[in-house]
Amino acid sequence: MSNDLIARIERIEWRTVEASLDAQGFAPISSLLKADECRGLAALYQDDARFRSRIQMERFRFGAGEYKYFAAPLPPIVQTLRTELYAHLAPIANRWLVRLTASAKATAVRRSLARRRKPDPTTVEKGRFPETLDAFLATCHKAGQRRPTPLLLSYGEGGYNCLHQDIYGDVAFPLQVVFALGRPGVDYTGGEFLLVEQRPRAQSRGHAMAIEQGAGVVFSTRERPAAGARGAYRVVMRHGISTVTSGARMSLGIIFHDGK
Repeated sequence: MSNDLIARIERIEWRTVEASLDAQGFAPISSLLKADECRGLAALYQDDARFRSRIQMERFRFGAGEYKYFAAPLPPIVQTLRTELYAHLAPIANRWLVRLTASAKATAVRRSLARRRKPDPTTVEKGRFPETLDAFLATCHKAGQRRPTPLLLSYGEGGYNCLHQDIYGDVAFPLQVVFALGRPGVDYTGGEFLLVEQRPRAQSRGHAMAIEQGAGVVFSTRERPAAGARGAYRVVMRHGISTVTSGARMSLGIIFHDGK
């Protein structure tokens, strides 16, 4: 299964994914997981030994539903997805990092000039995401972030997830992926994947997507660079799930940074 899944990941049109991420902060991935793989992942939800924690959304006013974070070691299919997807997304993340760093520096310079004082060259620190997931996770662990963050999310009728960002510490990877494990229109209705972007000095813009079983979406974890008249600027992004109007919806979230 692992080699076959790796081959499927390799066949993704990564240039198209990159172009879509640059243009709008998210990119669809069609039919990566097979139906039996989706059913197998969904079936894991009943095995509490596979998970390190369970969160009831209502308790924290996150929404209506629940999710469970996988414990280490991750199931092989989840580990393969996390490792192989990271390898393809790290170059995009590094290019975003350059643009976001330039945007932060430009903002710092403009603010310093507005205050009539010399810009501070240490305002923004340089960094780079490693080529491999293991190397990146070593960085997370040094920062005290040692708990795995891939998760299964479960919603019944009336369930939803408020707009949010998945940040678990100082170290965060700028991209993450979600996969639909059920069949929209068959297993459930409603429950669209939501993304809202907030551009500086502008009203928010929303996107709503119905994700087919086995398909996924790569999207910005917290913010993305966008091209402006004075160079790159930051667009803040949040994601969530619209109300499930019938049935039950389950999805797999692949977050690359570990948490505290």
